[in-house]
Amino acid sequence: MRLISICPSNTELVAYLGLTDQLFGVDDFSDWPSTVKDLPQLGPDLSIHMDALEALAPDLVLASLSVPGMEKNIEELQKRNIPHIVFNANSLEEIAQDLLTLGRACDVEKRAKVIMDEYLQSIKEMRSIAQTIAKKPSVYWEWWPNPIFTPGKINWLTEISAIAGGVNLFQDVELASVQTNWADIIKRNPDYIMMAWVGVAFERIQPAILLKRPHAQELHAIQMERLHVMEEWLYCRPSPRLIEGAIKLAKMLHPQEYEHIEHPSFL
Repeated sequence: MRLISICPSNTELVAYLGLTDQLFGVDDFSDWPSTVKDLPQLGPDLSIHMDALEALAPDLVLASLSVPGMEKNIEELQKRNIPHIVFNANSLEEIAQDLLTLGRACDVEKRAKVIMDEYLQSIKEMRSIAQTIAKKPSVYWEWWPNPIFTPGKINWLTEISAIAGGVNLFQDVELASVQTNWADIIKRNPDYIMMAWVGVAFERIQPAILLKRPHAQELHAIQMERLHVMEEWLYCRPSPRLIEGAIKLAKMLHPQEYEHIEHPSFL
């Protein structure tokens, strides 16, 4: 099949299924595995160049609604009658289902089931450890600095926080993504702050911006030196790669409890 992925998480799904040799084009932000950067770049995921995409004559385009604004890509694919699948996972279980859906579409369902089972087993193992931890620190995830956005309850980062022995600071808000303000974060007073700005290069995320906000120095996380810049690609993309991020977070929050947890083989 001639596959095109217009979202980094979809490109990662393709890679885990061993289908990168069937990729003929990707969005500009797809960067893993590194070999995909040699493929035709079709523009940012929110502004795909549809004429260039159509010219590649894909058998299947892997679209996504994981980031607000991608709807126009899907509308254009429909308008042009280009075959496509739309993924929109908000939970770890939905990511597993996306893996299986893609495997079936590409006739590699057996491989997809093997990876899905290992992925789900890793989650189960981490969750069992988390259940033994009595004191779970609160974790504030900053997705975007101005206006401030953070994941809510209906989001994989709530689950990632939980299986790592923590609690998402905004798990009480029944949304996938929450627009909030700094005063609310001061009031909630997190134990940890994790900065993972979506679409911003890791080296460009500046903790100094957060530290200059009013009353930042009064936060428990700041006083305990628990402000961390985290890899966007390990926490903000709905693919099985989130397990790598979960393990890193778990060993940060509870190094002894998760000392012996290992990466699943598919990673």
